[in-house]
Amino acid sequence: MAAKGSGLIDSIGAFVVTMGERVDELAEKYKVAGDDYNSIMVKAIGDRMAEALAEMIHQRVRNLWSYGESEDLSVKDLISEKYRGIRPAAGYPACPDHTEKLKIWSLLGAEEVTGASLTETYAMSPASTVSGLYFAHPQSRYFNVGRIGEDQAKSYAERKGWSDEQMKKWLAPVL
Repeated sequence: MAAKGSGLIDSIGAFVVTMGERVDELAEKYKVAGDDYNSIMVKAIGDRMAEALAEMIHQRVRNLWSYGESEDLSVKDLISEKYRGIRPAAGYPACPDHTEKLKIWSLLGAEEVTGASLTETYAMSPASTVSGLYFAHPQSRYFNVGRIGEDQAKSYAERKGWSDEQMKKWLAPVL
C-alpha cells in the first residue's frame, strides 16, 4: 500500500554551468608567453563568472518556483545567501563524494549540452565549470559531513555498489 503524501510541495533541481574552454585556452596563452599574472587572473575571473552564472540561474529558478519573486534582497544579502534554499555541490563539505557529479552529468546530459566534462577523478573540465543541486525547502541548510565511522562507510559502499577499495578511495577525506 502506498503511503499518503503530506500534500506539501517541494522542489529540487540540478545544474551544470561553464564559462567554456576558451578561458583555459586564454590562460594557457598567457602562461606560454611567460605572463603568469594574467594567466592566473583569467582563471580567477573565469571561476568567479561561472559561480555568478550558477547564482543567477539559482535566482531564476527561485522565481520559476514562485517563491523568489517576493525576494527583495540587496547584493550583500545575495552574497550572504539570505535567500530561501541552498545550492550544495558534490565534493564540498555537505556532499564530500565527488562521484555524485556523474549522476548530475548523466541526468542533464551535461557534456552534450555544455561541452563540459568530468575527468576520471571527477574534476570538472574546463576548470571554470560549476555543478550542483538546488534545494527549495525553506528549512534547507548547509552542514558539514564530519568523519564517518567504518559501519557508515560500509553501508554507503554497499548502497553505491562499491568495493572496499573504491570506498576508501572516494571517501578518504571523511574516513
